[in-house]
Amino acid sequence: MKKRPFTIEAYKHRMVADPNYAEKTWKILEHAIHEIYNHNASGLSFEELYRNAYNMVLHKFGDKLYSGLVTTVTSHLRQISQSIESAQGEVFLDELNRKWIDHNEALQMIRDILMYMDRTFVPSKNKTHVHELGLNLWRDVVIHSSKTRARLLDTLLDLVHRERNGEVINRGLMRNLTNMLMDLGLSVYQKDFEKPFLEISANFYCRESQKFIESCDCGDYLRKAERRLNEEMERVSHYLDPRSESEITKVVEKEMIENHMQTLVRMENSGLVNMLMDDKYEDLGRMYNLFRRVPSGLTTVKDVMTSFIRETGKQLVMDPERLKDPVDFVQRLLDLKDKYDKVITMAFNNDKTFQNALNSAFEYFINLNARSPEFISLFVDDKLRRGLKGVGEEDVEIVLDKVMMLFRYLQEKDVFEKYYKQHLAKRLLSGKTISDEAERSLIVKLKTECGYQFTSKLEGMFTDMKTSYDMMQGFLAFHGAELGDSPTLSVQVLTTGSWPTQSSPQCNLPSEILGICEKFRAYYLGAHSGRRLSWQANMGNADLKATFGNGRKHELNVSTYQMCVLMLFNNADRLTCKEIEQATAIPMSDLKRCLQSLALVKGKNVLRKEPMSKDIGEDDAFFFNDKFTSKLFKVKIGTVVAQKESEPENIETRQRVEEDRKPQIEAAIVRVMKSRRVLDHNNVITEVTKQLQARFYPNPVVIKKRIESLIEREFLERDKVDRKMYRYLA
Repeated sequence: MKKRPFTIEAYKHRMVADPNYAEKTWKILEHAIHEIYNHNASGLSFEELYRNAYNMVLHKFGDKLYSGLVTTVTSHLRQISQSIESAQGEVFLDELNRKWIDHNEALQMIRDILMYMDRTFVPSKNKTHVHELGLNLWRDVVIHSSKTRARLLDTLLDLVHRERNGEVINRGLMRNLTNMLMDLGLSVYQKDFEKPFLEISANFYCRESQKFIESCDCGDYLRKAERRLNEEMERVSHYLDPRSESEITKVVEKEMIENHMQTLVRMENSGLVNMLMDDKYEDLGRMYNLFRRVPSGLTTVKDVMTSFIRETGKQLVMDPERLKDPVDFVQRLLDLKDKYDKVITMAFNNDKTFQNALNSAFEYFINLNARSPEFISLFVDDKLRRGLKGVGEEDVEIVLDKVMMLFRYLQEKDVFEKYYKQHLAKRLLSGKTISDEAERSLIVKLKTECGYQFTSKLEGMFTDMKTSYDMMQGFLAFHGAELGDSPTLSVQVLTTGSWPTQSSPQCNLPSEILGICEKFRAYYLGAHSGRRLSWQANMGNADLKATFGNGRKHELNVSTYQMCVLMLFNNADRLTCKEIEQATAIPMSDLKRCLQSLALVKGKNVLRKEPMSKDIGEDDAFFFNDKFTSKLFKVKIGTVVAQKESEPENIETRQRVEEDRKPQIEAAIVRVMKSRRVLDHNNVITEVTKQLQARFYPNPVVIKKRIESLIEREFLERDKVDRKMYRYLA
């Protein structure tokens, strides 16, 4: 048997016999909608109503059903609108809210009844879905009615205004009504409420900010602005759309902060400068948090702060009174840095922009004073001699880190190196350093900051001290029996180049010392061939035993020069300054300082001077002070710590630094030209400055002179066409 093919045929609808079917069915559904709006839905059969709506769509009466729905709902909404409009006073919003809730409930039931139409007929005919249709009709008939629209806006804005003025309002009602506007569409919320809300808020805060500016100081104003900002954000969280938060905060920020930034930061007696001076961290933090919300707000704060710090620092480093005490000078710089570091940490959230601005300000004013490198080295000298005695290792590291912070700001790091080497040499040779560990720790920090070349000579000084100790042990072991009652000698052999030694005139040492010195010379040169020894009497010290009247004995700690002067009085009662100079060969400038410390310092005047005056002339006479007394057995004479250079000495040091820079500049020029082969003048200046700025900032005039010198020595040549171009000669 043949199988018949299986086919699917279209469902044939049963024809409706009654010509009034659609009208009758719609009347049933219309009546149900009326009952729903009249709160009589309990007696309705929703199953039967759904079937009737289903059949109307099924029998092609969807258009009649949809248009009937629109007409019926519109009619009810007109009645509702009249009821809302007739409500008086505060009842108006309650009535609107109640009717809105009723409409939503009715709409839910109607949508359930017309679900089949909503799922099939509406999409096929590009109609609006039932729920959305109900919202649109509510918007057009109720909310946008001529009387309700303006009244609703005015009432909502009035409630906001009252709340801003401290009154308590019904936030729940406000939330329901703003949610209603959101349900009707974002554009409805924005156009009918948010836009006018923002405009009236701008006017409100414009007037209020002006009133606050006229009556409050900066701190009070910022507190009020912060409170208003928090209130608006809280308002949004309670009854506005979350997307309104950014808009309303922009209004408050613009009217209360952005429009008054310059006035606030520069407000007399309470602005940013006063906050910084009085350490008002809370107010500064509030200013930072508010100003960061507006364009260029933090830039305004940063610029004013930087300007103030620069001026404060400039006054400090250029004050002649401050320059009298180098240690105090540097300590004040550190205190100033600590102060503003604390401001940035506690008030400005460790903002890198502010930290960079602070560093820039310090670099600016520290380098205004050409003696800053010397003073920082003197500060280190003071701390490593006595200032850190008894301090724990962690505290020592803190001090050294602070010193390194100031060191980074220096543009003339080579000048610091020059002074630091001198001061370190004095500490090592006099044995006055409190901690070798602290000394080495600082050198490690300098090496990390500037590289091996910067500290190689400093490390060589420590090596020499260790080698000298071993050498003295060998000398004492070799000559121990021969020394007898000879003076005790301790020698440090310093490598030329590692130490800041200058060629000094040979001082005539006392005969008692010369003998043992010659023995050491013979021992050393016997152990090391091809070397020379040159005594640096200006860098040594000595302990002398002295007997005064009535047999009083003291031990005097003096420099080598002072020792040479005092031992002359073993064989003379009276000597003039000129005679002392001839006997000792000490340079007159050094000799006068020695005699001043021996004769004119109260409590340490082991010599007498005639005539008594502060100045010393060549013919002034000196006598052994037999009446000298002191409570101390050991008397230290002429040890001056943190003694800054005199102006001539400073000029001399500067000249030596400039001479030392010349080969460094030439080496940098050659390196640049060797890599680039041909380069114009301006780029040579730029590249050389970039290479050397870690140690110092070379003067362009000096660079030009060094280029000319290299051309003369045929390391470089000028281009034959363009005279501003240089060519490297391989």
